[in-house]
Amino acid sequence: MSKRVFISFKAENKKMFDDITLLAKNPNYDLDLYAESARFPIDSRNAPYIKTVIEDKIQTSGVVLCIISTNTYKSDWVCWELETAIKLNKPIVAMAVKDLKRAKLPKPIRDKVEFFPWNAGSLGNYLQSAVTVK
Repeated sequence: MSKRVFISFKAENKKMFDDITLLAKNPNYDLDLYAESARFPIDSRNAPYIKTVIEDKIQTSGVVLCIISTNTYKSDWVCWELETAIKLNKPIVAMAVKDLKRAKLPKPIRDKVEFFPWNAGSLGNYLQSAVTVK
């Protein structure tokens, strides 16, 4: 059974999301992943409706993976998704985009979760070590 993962990311990091979902589809890669966030676009511009759909996806996920880039902490949507995950007691992992060594984390998880470097081989371990933020 695959681990259902909600991936929170800033739109500029869509390629990273795509890379992670491709990794999970590789039969030689040991990662059980069922990515929820951008798998099916939400056909709406209505923010309350979008939030309801996203909250349901977070609720049905076992862990939230936040892709961290230099400006992720500025995204209101990422912060809202992380606040929702915290409210729903979901474990959270923060992983950097490729080649990023340091970054400011979004406020809801700043100083509360470990910041992992990009490492495709360790992603499964990162997800296993996810912590619930209080």
